[in-house]
Amino acid sequence: MSVLAPGPVRRIVLALSLIVLLGVIAAMALAGRGDQGRPVVWRGEVGLFTSLPILWREAPDLTDLLESEAPPHWVQQAIAEHATLQGIDTLSPGGGDLPLSADAILIVAQPRPLSPDENVALDDWVRGGGRLLLFADPMLTSHSAFALGDSRRPQDVVLLSPILSRWGLQLRFDEDQPAGEREVELLGQAMPVNLPGSFALLAGAKDCSVEGNGIAARCRIGAGRVIAVADAAMLEEVPAGEVAARRTMLERLLEKLAEAD
Repeated sequence: MSVLAPGPVRRIVLALSLIVLLGVIAAMALAGRGDQGRPVVWRGEVGLFTSLPILWREAPDLTDLLESEAPPHWVQQAIAEHATLQGIDTLSPGGGDLPLSADAILIVAQPRPLSPDENVALDDWVRGGGRLLLFADPMLTSHSAFALGDSRRPQDVVLLSPILSRWGLQLRFDEDQPAGEREVELLGQAMPVNLPGSFALLAGAKDCSVEGNGIAARCRIGAGRVIAVADAAMLEEVPAGEVAARRTMLERLLEKLAEAD
């Protein structure tokens, strides 16, 4: 039986140690990066204010809801992997401030109509440095288990004119456009839309710009930022094979909001 000399043994041990160290460094470098290798810069708190069934499932009664074994919505899973997700029922509890820290990101997705207090609270929060990702769909196309008029049904037509006007935006809808899902390019990514609206700048508006032929608007409101999307189709629950592209788009939007100036 041959025995390695101390010199070769030492070199082998050092080589193995170096390999392990490089593996640890690589793992640390990858930690905090998204599925596409981009750095995740929106860690912390993400608030979600929505009428869409993202934090809950549509079910005819509470028993069916509790017995459902369906996995969480892909949006909920995507956010929860990198941040603390907080569901928000009102933007102005008791007429006070928005219940979210100043360094959080707020997602408002196809919300119910806002009260005057909520409009003020949202505007104040953004102007104070808040970051808002807004999905405002003038003609929601996703299927709902609930009939028209049911309070549990997602908001079919978004009603946000007061806050949009204050920021210099108008949401328009082309009734003659063809129905059906298609893709548009936004921030270098393909985003699915279905009967989307479009944003236009009001006369004298100077805080916002429109992108993607109006499908989105990016605004600097006071010390805060807003990215608004005139459609909500990309947030729909879809088969597993279609999730990755939508998740990439959502992460890209959140990253843009969280990037330093």
